[in-house]
This record gives sequence, structure tokens and C-alpha cells, in this order.
Amino acid sequence: MAASSVFKSDIPLPTGSAHEVLFSFYDSDFNLIMSSERFRSFYGDDKTSHATLFGIYPELQDPGMNIFAEQTSNIGWPRNVQVQRAGEALSDLILFRPTNGLAVIETRNSLQRNPSPEDVDRALLLHEANHDALTDLPNRRQFGARLRDALSDGKTAIALMQLDLDEFKPINDTLGHAAGDIVLQQTAERIRNVLGPDETAYRLAGDEFAIIQLRDDQPAEAERLADSLVSAFKRPFLVNGIAVFSGASIGVALAPRDGNEEDQLMRAADIALYAAKSEGRGRARTFEPAMMMVLEQRELLRRSLRVALQHGEFFIEYQPLVDSSGSVVGFEALLRWQHPIMGAIPPSAFIPVAEADGMMPEIGQWVLEEACRQAMSWPSHCTVAVNLSPAEFLTGGFTDRVSQTLDTIGFPAERLELEITEGVLLERTINNLDTLNTLNVLGIQISLDDFGTEYSSLSYLKNFPFDSIKIDKYFIRDLTSDPKSQTIVRFIVALAHGLGMKVTAEGVEDQAQVTWLIAAGCDRLQGYFLGEPLPASSVLDFLRRNDTAGWHHEK
Repeated sequence: MAASSVFKSDIPLPTGSAHEVLFSFYDSDFNLIMSSERFRSFYGDDKTSHATLFGIYPELQDPGMNIFAEQTSNIGWPRNVQVQRAGEALSDLILFRPTNGLAVIETRNSLQRNPSPEDVDRALLLHEANHDALTDLPNRRQFGARLRDALSDGKTAIALMQLDLDEFKPINDTLGHAAGDIVLQQTAERIRNVLGPDETAYRLAGDEFAIIQLRDDQPAEAERLADSLVSAFKRPFLVNGIAVFSGASIGVALAPRDGNEEDQLMRAADIALYAAKSEGRGRARTFEPAMMMVLEQRELLRRSLRVALQHGEFFIEYQPLVDSSGSVVGFEALLRWQHPIMGAIPPSAFIPVAEADGMMPEIGQWVLEEACRQAMSWPSHCTVAVNLSPAEFLTGGFTDRVSQTLDTIGFPAERLELEITEGVLLERTINNLDTLNTLNVLGIQISLDDFGTEYSSLSYLKNFPFDSIKIDKYFIRDLTSDPKSQTIVRFIVALAHGLGMKVTAEGVEDQAQVTWLIAAGCDRLQGYFLGEPLPASSVLDFLRRNDTAGWHHEK
């Protein structure tokens, strides 16, 4: 068990008496995990490091006393105990059980007056006011006071850590909030077990925790602790017999290097935490000034996105879809953004921001309308494929908006193909099935994009009405040299055809891939070898050139 953490505690003292109040908190195994400064000052670091309840108060090991302490821990009712040591003043112990563990308030009273019920109530109320009810960690109020005190002291280097659980929301959504509460309690216990002297944990809100570390050897000590905390969350939580996985991401800021005021240090730790999550989660990052630049660029991107649609900065390019005979059968609509200052911004940079900020339904509606309107001038056999984001697909009334768009523009439903990824289907299975069935009834083609790179659950193919599957370019890149990729592609083609679906291979870059895919039975091909993305004004010229010259695959 790790050594105790220290915090300040101002217990109200009865007036007119000589009291010294010492506060200590023990886990369910009676190991000391937190204590007040007065407690540590009185008993000394040697005795309180890795201490237990009975090491501090051996009197409680007497048969009657020990049973009494255990009953208090299990039942939770406050109890008063008096202990007398040779050569020392009489001490009154108030034992009570918070959410878990055991708390002891020792009142060293030279006047030998028992604490009144009012003293007990005041002590309990003070504890509740300064501790989180679920985890019994010090709360945000304690955190703010302790951080301000440490910064104003200025004698010791300070490391502030912000810790967030990864993928905590799905636990609440799938297993219920009671399960989420168990995970939070176990989280607090894991953090406590890692902490040493001069390291204190706090629960700020939800699955947000903070740790204040007062150590001079920085950043080495902060990095050591952060790595230990990340490692503590590698193993699963056990919730009602179910193994639940949720890692931890940590942002670290150091004072005075990253700021000497509370708000500055908190912001630096938040930015470092954001960097840790952006890099894949389940890791710790220490604040660097470059992180601020990345965040500022993201904020600029976010602000610019909010006006890009109104300012006409979006446009669409179209990449050809070619069948096995070499004929162009359609085009995929690809959203582009030309920023007036930053220039061309790739979709991989701005679409996640738009999704996170709830802008994709509006942007997606614009793409759908613009693509259908521009495709009206194409030959009647050419389809247009439009990608759907999860946020757009899950928005209420989506199918009604699609139907209304087609009616308003006069674009035939059978010429529209909507591409969705497997990630869309994870959200709400029943509603998703209803949405796909409605689109199918309207006559719209549905394509499962990036098949093989996400969850690849075959139940999707059984339960959802897809017209085609797109094989991700990851399997096409080394297709002619890697037998494993060849086996996977053959399997997908056979599977799709067996279910009455067509297959499109994307990322086709050379003639050898074309030859192999056609021989394997691929229905449609897409890639730079067959045609680069084109502006809308060049589509008809491309179609005329293709009709005249075409391209020829090897027999």
C-alpha cells in the first residue's frame, strides 16, 4: 500500500477548551491513505509512511476495541473512543465510515472533555463538504484551495496532472450508471494505490480526476508518477462479474515552468491532456508550448468552419467509378474546403472537427443537395455516391430530408448511392435498421464503405440491406504481392456476391491491380489509375474522353 497523502483540514474546535485535532483516513484494509498536516506533524513521517490504523492506534487492537473499529467500518455509525497513553494527554477518537474505508478524528484534550454530539456532527459535515461522496477523494473545493496554497508557497516544484478515463461514456450507456459508479470508485482506489508522500488525488467531476504532486526533482518525478498511473489502468475493471476496459489519459503541467497561477497551470494540464487523447489515448503527455499552437490552430479551424458554408468555401470533386468493361458508371462526391488564408484543408483535418462540433448534418445536407444538383447534367446511367458521417446519419428526420432533397431537385433515387462506414452502425442498431430500410424502399443504393478495416462484423451484412461493399485500399495497396491480401479480397468478393451484393475496390493504382481485381470478380474499381478527383466542370469532358479512348485491361 502506498504511503499517505497529505491535505489541510481545519476542524472546528469547541470553544473554551485546549484541543488539538488530528485527521486521518484509512482504506477498507485499514491502510493509511490520507492525513492532515497536524496529524503528520504530531506522529512524524517515519511512523505515518506506509502506516496502518493499528500502527497509529495500537490500543484499537485490544479485543473489545478491535471489534468496535471493524463494526464502525462495516456499519458506518460514528463511535467515540478514548485512549490514554503513558505520559500523554487523554485522546478522544471519533471513528466514522465515509463511502468506503474508515476516518478517524483524534482530539487530544488536556482537559479530558469528551467530544459533544455537536463536535461529531461538525466533523462529519466538514468532511462531507470537502470530499466527493462517491469516491471519498478530496473534491474540487479542496483541490482549488490546495493548489492555491502550493502556488503561493513557492518553495517546492509542483506537478499538476489531469486524468480522464478513456471511453467512460459507453460504460454508462451500455451497463448503466450504477456500473459507471463502480468504475469510478475503483478508479479512485487505483489512483490511491499509486500515490506516495506529497501526492494527493482529487475528483473534480464525472470521470475527471486531478493529482497534485509536490516534488523537487521535476519533470522526472511527474513523468514517473504519470507512467505509473497509466500502467495502473491497463488491466480491466471488474463490474458485477463483467470485465470492463477503460484506460486513462493524463496531461501534466509543471509550476512554475508552465505557469505560476492556478488558471495557467490548469489550462496547461488541459492542453496536455487533449494532446494525450489526440495521440491515441491511454498515455500521458507533459505540456509543451507547441501544444498551444496546435490547439490555437484547431480553434481557428473550428471558428472558420462555422462560416465556411455561408462564405461558399466548400466545393465538391468527383472521382470516377469504373466497371470491369472500362465504362464509367458513376462518381464519388468528395468534399473539399478552400480556406481563404490557410488554403486547401484536407477532409481528414476538418471533418472530425465538424463532427465534434455538431456541424456535419448541415454540411452533409449541403453536399447531398450540391452533388445531386450537379449530377443532373450527367448521362442518365451515371450514379453519384455521397459519404455520410455518423452524426448526419443519426440525426432525427434524416430520411425525410433525403427524400425531400430528391423531390426538390428532381434527381432519381436509383442514381443516388449513400456510403456509410461500420462505425455508424454501432450507435443505435434498431433505429439504424429502420433508417436503412426506409432508404432502401425509396430506391436509394446503400454502400458499406471501408469494409475490413473497422469492426467487420458479418452480422451487419446479414441484418442491414446493403447493395454493395467497398474494399478498403489497405488491402489493395499490396494486392499483387501479398497472398494474405489476395485471400481477404477473394473472401470479400465471394461473400458479397453470395449475399447478392456488388463489390467496389478503392485505391487502385496500377494496371496489375486492375487485372487481378477483374479476374477475382470485382464489379467496380476506383483509384488514381482510373481517374483522379475532378472538379464538377470537368466531369462531362472526362466522360467524353472515356467514351472515345477508354482504357483497356489485360485479358
